[in-house]
Amino acid sequence: MSLSTEDWTAIWLTIRLCSYTTLTLMVIATPLAWWLASGRSTFRNAVQAVVALPLVLPPTVLGFYLLIALGPRGFIGGTLEDMGLHHLAFTFEGILIGSILYSLPFAVQPLEQAFSNLGRRPIEVAASLGAGAIDRFISVILPMTKSGFIVAMTLTFAHTMGEFGVILMVGGNIPGVTHVLSTTIYGYTEGMQYAAAGRLSLMLLIFAFIVLFVVHWFNRGFGMIKP
Repeated sequence: MSLSTEDWTAIWLTIRLCSYTTLTLMVIATPLAWWLASGRSTFRNAVQAVVALPLVLPPTVLGFYLLIALGPRGFIGGTLEDMGLHHLAFTFEGILIGSILYSLPFAVQPLEQAFSNLGRRPIEVAASLGAGAIDRFISVILPMTKSGFIVAMTLTFAHTMGEFGVILMVGGNIPGVTHVLSTTIYGYTEGMQYAAAGRLSLMLLIFAFIVLFVVHWFNRGFGMIKP
């Protein structure tokens, strides 16, 4: 399978975007999922709805609002411009923010389900033995919910790799900056270069199969993504 320099650039940019999105979401999703799994706040249902919103919201809608917010006249982009910095529309940082928001439920929901299945008993036993919060997380929570973390990371990485609408709206299709695999395939198809589009599509198809195999392998015991 022969790939062009442009293809390899898009592949490495996609891997970079997926890796940054996954690592960032693990940091954000872990405490959020724990709070959703164990909290009894009146705002819990509202937060769950917000987290699941990308599952039912068209990506172009989310991409449109992000484009406005991150652009030179938006709240975030305009503030950066006033500070002498560049706005985030049509930048790698912009599509990273879009990917984090759009992949949020794929990180939070598996972790929330894993924490719910764990229950409070193991944590309470560890606390009664004098284990601190960090020790409880490393010694009890993490080992007993590792399947949930693996599923969350795998789904987040894979979902980010397949993103198109949000990426195109927020980042456009700038080579070396926002030109990821999904937009590369779109560009090839639009230019009727079907052989090149087919090669990259086959790569993503094989990757998707491997991801689903891994998810089903580790997902024996708790439910998955739900809107």
